Amino acid sequence: MTARSTRRSATTRSRIAAVGAIAVAGTLLLTGCGDQTKNKDRGSGDTSAPLADSLPDEIRQAGVIKVGSDIAYAPVEFKDKSGKTTGIDPDLADAMGKQLGVRFEFENGTFDALLTGIRSKRYDVAMSAMTDNKSRQQGVDPHTGKKVGEGVDFVDYLTAGVSIYTRKGQTGGITGWPDLCGKKVAVERGTVSEDLAKIEAKKCPSGKKLTIEAFDDDQQAQTRLRSGGVDAVSSDFPVAAYAVKTSGGGKDFEIVGDQVEAAPYGIAVAKGNEQLRNALQAAMTAIIKSGEYQKILDKWGAGDGAVKESVINGGK
Repeated sequence: MTARSTRRSATTRSRIAAVGAIAVAGTLLLTGCGDQTKNKDRGSGDTSAPLADSLPDEIRQAGVIKVGSDIAYAPVEFKDKSGKTTGIDPDLADAMGKQLGVRFEFENGTFDALLTGIRSKRYDVAMSAMTDNKSRQQGVDPHTGKKVGEGVDFVDYLTAGVSIYTRKGQTGGITGWPDLCGKKVAVERGTVSEDLAKIEAKKCPSGKKLTIEAFDDDQQAQTRLRSGGVDAVSSDFPVAAYAVKTSGGGKDFEIVGDQVEAAPYGIAVAKGNEQLRNALQAAMTAIIKSGEYQKILDKWGAGDGAVKESVINGGK
């Protein structure tokens, strides 16, 4: 999770975040995707909160919602200099936690394993700039069309698109996806960016192969671009914009072309867990109505991606 074209298909998926300039700056403290980093200071744990009774009994009694997240995706979720989990998603979770009387405990994991973590009950939900689309809802592999799981439900909360960026002053003539033919692009594994790159690779003419390098997290892709190992990186717009703003003091990268594939971010919840899903939707609706939601998005430069209401499974 646009100044963009919109050609989303049911086969694509992403982590996208919003139109508008990213107004935040600062140095990103990275965390390894394999870490299990728990952020225990979020939420009130107050069972007298307005929506506490809407939660499943076991979660209300525990006072915790366990969240699977790839916490290396600034400004959506990342570690600040003190090691605290921060960003758009954690701030929204904080606000929702006050409505629900629980804290949201973020655990770090690789992005492409988050839905598996929900199925295994390692996490109650996944909140990680995850695009809501039909393939995820249905548990279908977007490339093969084969069933790979029972699917998840999404509580939608933001709209965003996908961008391409290059080394600053070294665009190589790249202005959009077709220009990647004959070049190398780095992406995060399991994202819409990887899906789009694979789709584009099939369209490239003979002798102009698009080489795709997929990494466990976006920071690795950025490092590869910074070193000159690839020609471009694709990621969600807010992440691309944040990288352009902060890396090398704004001297490392530049965004090329328009955003594409505008779609909603959603909080993923296991099929059959309607009570938790509906409680999360009620909490998101409450902070949207109170105005706290818009303040959080504006804080991170993502206000243009705000939604007027939270819906369930709004992705296509």
